[in-house]
Amino acid sequence: MKIVVLAGGLSPERAVSLVTGTGICRALRRRGHRAILVDLFLGLEELPAEPETLFDAEDGLCPDAKIDTTAPDLEAVRRSRRDRSPRVFGPGVLELCQLADIVFLGLHGRDGEDGRVQAALELLGVPYTGSGYLASGVAMDKAVAKRVMTAEGVPTPKWGVLDYGPGDADRLARELPMPCVVKCTTGGSSLGVFLPEDREALRQALTQVRRYGGEVIWEERVYGRELTVAVLGDRALPAVETTPAGKDFDYAAKYQKGGAREVCPAPLSEAEAAAAGELALRAHRALGLQVYSRADMILDKDGKLWCLEVNSLPGMTPTSFVPQEAAAVGMSYDELCEEIVRLSLDIKRR
Repeated sequence: MKIVVLAGGLSPERAVSLVTGTGICRALRRRGHRAILVDLFLGLEELPAEPETLFDAEDGLCPDAKIDTTAPDLEAVRRSRRDRSPRVFGPGVLELCQLADIVFLGLHGRDGEDGRVQAALELLGVPYTGSGYLASGVAMDKAVAKRVMTAEGVPTPKWGVLDYGPGDADRLARELPMPCVVKCTTGGSSLGVFLPEDREALRQALTQVRRYGGEVIWEERVYGRELTVAVLGDRALPAVETTPAGKDFDYAAKYQKGGAREVCPAPLSEAEAAAAGELALRAHRALGLQVYSRADMILDKDGKLWCLEVNSLPGMTPTSFVPQEAAAVGMSYDELCEEIVRLSLDIKRR
């Protein structure tokens, strides 16, 4: 098949997305597909006279992608596009997507997980991988997702939306319950997430979190074992347990070698493993997600599971959680990418 792998964009998770997209593109090419990687925001400044010939480009137009310890400079990315347009879609992107049999969404963050890209492709009649535009938008917005999970009986820590101005941080730092977590509602890869240990750190978090945009929520901090469980099709995959090398599982710890210890399958009892899988499926279905997702949860000291959030387009770098969990049931990275394409096309046909 002709497959466009969309990656990059203008999300703070741009670098992660490019590594995800490169891995997916090369995997699909190894499976015999005519796959190419296209940067959502940068696109291709000059399309050939016959754009379809790009599907046979060497190495699928894959860049030399890597993840640094800090998030990318998005203003520099904006300036690098020749037309300096504010459009989400770069030059030639939609034209190439319309030539494809399916678009594989290797995007992360607000440019790919909030449903806007899915809605545009839907309007053009272009098949794409993963969940639909509405479920994607619901899952991406942590406040909306929390409301849905609460209504559907999915256990999640106490939380609330914070509507405040620059001068209110001192007051809120005195009033909010501790220990707590402060998050922007549209962040990912631990960007825009703060875990203050005292009220001064909370005051600083309330000031800094606003630079990530979107609403801000607070969440009761639940301590325990950090688990993540992927859903693929109609089944939950084995859980991964993560133990950060440092105090917290931040952006650097997630993507730099030695930043965390990950064990898959997680050392859980049979009952705990089954409960974690069931919770991931409940959250996936409550949010209306399809094909695949990944739920992040905490197993507390009393043995209770708490769902923190669900990712509709989880990381797909070769060492990400979902590929690890697939490997635990005997599915290679290449087979996983192929299965996501197959499941997505089955849904579109129905």
